[in-house]
Amino acid sequence: MRSIQLFIATSLDGYIARTSGDVDWLFTDQDYGYTEFFEQVDTVLMGRKTYEQVLGFGEYPYHGKKGYVFSKTQQQQQDENVEFVSADWVNFLNQLRHAQGQNIWLVGGSELIRFCLQHGFVDELILSIHPIILGDGIPLIAHDPTLETLLKLQHTKNYETGLLQVTYAIQKQVEK
Repeated sequence: MRSIQLFIATSLDGYIARTSGDVDWLFTDQDYGYTEFFEQVDTVLMGRKTYEQVLGFGEYPYHGKKGYVFSKTQQQQQDENVEFVSADWVNFLNQLRHAQGQNIWLVGGSELIRFCLQHGFVDELILSIHPIILGDGIPLIAHDPTLETLLKLQHTKNYETGLLQVTYAIQKQVEK
C-alpha cells in the first residue's frame, strides 16, 4: 500500500498561510529537503483553494506528477495539470493508496488535511516549522474537536535559519 505524506511548511503558531492565502513569510533561501522528497512521490493531492493559490504563483510546479484536486464545488473532470475529485473521496483515496506507484504527497490545504486525518489516510507528517509567529491565518488543520491523534516522532532536523523540520508517523487516532 502506498504511503500518503503531508509535507508542508507552517508558522510556529500553526498557520500555513496568511488569511489572504499569502505565503510571503516562507524561507526560499535553500531546498530544506524538498527535492529529495519530491523525487519520492508520483502523485500530489490538494484542495481547490490550494490549487488556485498554486496557480497564482506562476508556472504549475508539479509537472511529471499525477495531480488530484479535491473540491465539493468544482465539477470539471480535469484541466492540463490535474483531475478534479468531487464525490466519494473515501473510496477514491482507498483505491489510490492500493494502486501501484510511489508515495503520495498531501500538499494541502487545511480542510483536505483534516479530512484525510479524520479518515485515516495520512501516514506521515513532515512539518517545516518556520521561526515566525503570524498571529492569524489559515490553520495547518481545519478545526475539528474529534480529531485527536497520537503521533510518533521519527526525525528532526534543524537549520541555521532557525527552521525546524519534524517528521511524525501517525500512531493512532484517539476515539472520543
